[in-house]
Amino acid sequence: MELRTIRPRIADVAREAGVSKTAVSFAFNSPDRLAPETAVRIREIAEQLGYTPHPVARMLTQRQTLTIGVLTPQALSVIFSNPFFGAFSEGVAGAAEESGYALHFISPLHGSLAGAMSRATVDGVVAIGLSDDHPEVEQIRRAGVPIVLVDSTALPEHGSVEIDDVGGARAAAEHLIALGHRNVLVIGVEPPAPSLAMDPDGVTSRRLRGYREAFAAAGLEIPDDNVVVGPASIDGGIAVLNRAWEDGMRPTGVLAMSDAMAIGAMRALRDMRLTIPGDVSVVGFDDIDLAPHVDPPLTTVHQPIRRKGEEAVRLLLTVVQRRELASPEHRRLETRLIVRGSTGPAPLEAHREVAGAND
Repeated sequence: MELRTIRPRIADVAREAGVSKTAVSFAFNSPDRLAPETAVRIREIAEQLGYTPHPVARMLTQRQTLTIGVLTPQALSVIFSNPFFGAFSEGVAGAAEESGYALHFISPLHGSLAGAMSRATVDGVVAIGLSDDHPEVEQIRRAGVPIVLVDSTALPEHGSVEIDDVGGARAAAEHLIALGHRNVLVIGVEPPAPSLAMDPDGVTSRRLRGYREAFAAAGLEIPDDNVVVGPASIDGGIAVLNRAWEDGMRPTGVLAMSDAMAIGAMRALRDMRLTIPGDVSVVGFDDIDLAPHVDPPLTTVHQPIRRKGEEAVRLLLTVVQRRELASPEHRRLETRLIVRGSTGPAPLEAHREVAGAND
């Protein structure tokens, strides 16, 4: 028969020290509420007895869970199919673990993000890709839960982390224009749910603005019909490119708002026996770890994905740990174009078409 060691309880420490259980709790959780010598004596007796506070009970006493929520607008199976989110999560996890916090990924429960959020017990939330008027963001704000928004419209009262989406997209479009491309297909990221409209100041809108600014500066335009959206995944990129081709589009260049979609578009083009960049040039956005290893290596806009996650957690913990700043910080990280093998001069046929149109 196996004998179990009886774990010392708070009552045992209180009896041995001649104090109340509340005093023992104060000695571990709020020692400043006791005389210094009393707190030291209680802790010494606890150590002699082999007593340590139960972690769950201690968290309840301190009203902390030591857990950070990561709020995503789509199911985790969808989110993690995009390598961007894996890299972002690495940054979040590293900064959280460094400070002794666990992570709780919060995604729609039975189709309801509100239902999932209502069951989450966290000290604060990093919300990625949600517009400022999203119902769950409003729910968190009303509940007073600390929140940092990533890749969203910044709220004055909450911290946020974003990148220079407009500048990065502008650089990508300028690169294709300099190579002679005039007919481009823009592949954007669709809203997280059919019922949600495109956030007018969200990531997709900002990147589209950057593309269009570059074309307008060159006296060109991107027709609305040349802007298509789909899921931010490799399969999403395949589906969107195929649909555009079926609709009769024949771009010489593709501007994809995520590397995953760009890689999917490249796969679809190869399946059509088209060459990259001989027939079609492709530019992505993110610079995920896979980008330099596809064939050909992907030209893309680099953003500091892991650092974005790290910065979001650090901003959140300044509030969670009651180190509020005078006003919430809004951090904007820089982007840069990385030119690789997936882009090249527009096909000669395209140059002749442009020349003929200008005659």
